[in-house]
Amino acid sequence: MEWREYVHSDPDILVGKPVVKGTRLSVDFILRLFASGWTRAAVRENYPVLTDEALSAVFAFAAECIQDEMVYLISRKVA
Repeated sequence: MEWREYVHSDPDILVGKPVVKGTRLSVDFILRLFASGWTRAAVRENYPVLTDEALSAVFAFAAECIQDEMVYLISRKVA
């Protein structure tokens, strides 16, 4: 998936946040919809401008962004 065909950043759109091209829908907004339980079908129904390819590009972009990030697991005390 070549996410650059679908996701870009423009300082004149949402202060440069990455968005789906041709929209003002930011990558983080779309990811938060999925994180809160929305399905692809629900996202597409509410935002018909988003194609399946654009949604896949959002995930590909996010995956590439965190690819080299370190994740620290924090253990919780069990009561």
